[in-house]
Amino acid sequence: MAHATARSGYDQLIKRLNKHPQGAPPSEILYKILGLLFSEKEASLVALLPIKPFSLRTAARAWKMKEAEAHKILDTLAGRAILIDIAGRKRQYYALPPPMAGFFEFSMMRLRGDVDQKLLAELFYQYITVEEDFIKALFVQGETQLGRVFVHEPVLSNENALHVLNYERAGEVIKTASHRGIGICYCRHKMQHVGRACQAPLDICMTFNTTAASLIKHGFARSVDVSEGLDFLQQAYEHNLVQFGENIQKRVSFICNCCGCCCEALIVARKFGILRPVHTTNFIPEIDDLTCNGCGECAAVCPVEAMSLVSANDPRYPKKKKAKLNEAVCLGCAVCVRVCKPKSLRLRSRPERVITPLNSTHKAVLMAIERGKLQNLIFDNQALTSHRAMAAILGVILKLPPLKQAMASRQMKSRYLDALIARLKL
Repeated sequence: MAHATARSGYDQLIKRLNKHPQGAPPSEILYKILGLLFSEKEASLVALLPIKPFSLRTAARAWKMKEAEAHKILDTLAGRAILIDIAGRKRQYYALPPPMAGFFEFSMMRLRGDVDQKLLAELFYQYITVEEDFIKALFVQGETQLGRVFVHEPVLSNENALHVLNYERAGEVIKTASHRGIGICYCRHKMQHVGRACQAPLDICMTFNTTAASLIKHGFARSVDVSEGLDFLQQAYEHNLVQFGENIQKRVSFICNCCGCCCEALIVARKFGILRPVHTTNFIPEIDDLTCNGCGECAAVCPVEAMSLVSANDPRYPKKKKAKLNEAVCLGCAVCVRVCKPKSLRLRSRPERVITPLNSTHKAVLMAIERGKLQNLIFDNQALTSHRAMAAILGVILKLPPLKQAMASRQMKSRYLDALIARLKL
């Protein structure tokens, strides 16, 4: 009976995680991961927390305990980077981040002795890389994805630069963030423990704004200024790493500096590239066949194998090769342009501009609609949702294209929402 009770706490937590647009499919491996990160009591308590940021009072009410007791538990969970604590204008708020990008990664962003990180890494590898259900649910479902790629800024021509908006520049994210944190790369740290890590820098994972503030406060990241943040970005460029960050325009919370061998986002982009699991940049490389010497440098550094070598079809030199691009899977990161010695690659704008959600609320609503989970955001009854939060969600819905509005309306089956949409069209 005790075993059944313990399992039920984790069952409840898994149900709670899957209310979020970025869920975590049940698996025996997932139970083991959660067992390392949460006690059974913590699992059952966290299962009661709302999706949207919440106050101490909300948590205490959900847990049916005094605020002083709830405060201790919340601070303990934030101290282990299970929760993010956010300093508001009048009070502190907390949020349970999704597993990715969230508490899965935070658990490996520093060396720690309170968790068996080798075992945890092996479980993550099995759950995410081998089993694939989680990674498919995270990256392949819906049109709006978790992350996007930033263009390799040093190779932008003057003409290219005119078409790059500030939010598309990793350097601009670093310059404008309220907080900047550097931690250990979760992906390469995990791969170290399973004997598959590469030689790319480990201490180079970037977090920003409120997420960085919480991770810095609890020792999971160290604070850096703008200058040092840009130095880390330059180090990433020099190692041909790809900048993969949160798929929003304002207040980006993370940018990972990714290698094709360890990074889960790039691994899934390589496996399922045609399904667009990662949002690309607004550029794509163009090959000059006349000057390409077939050296293969571009193919060697491409993290998703979009570049390859094919016959140059030159009768004078039958063995001569040239580069060929698979545009369907290209991320537009431009790492290939950086390493091309004969300068046979240049960037051109994609024919259709990639649309990036405005902020985290916009992204969450889009993902929820596309994954059939909008009702979880609207009826987040554990949170006793505030009018402000509801207004933000409805505001996003009312600004969506008609097709997305129709999807939202069908999911909600709400006369109120239908009336709001109809009124907007008048």
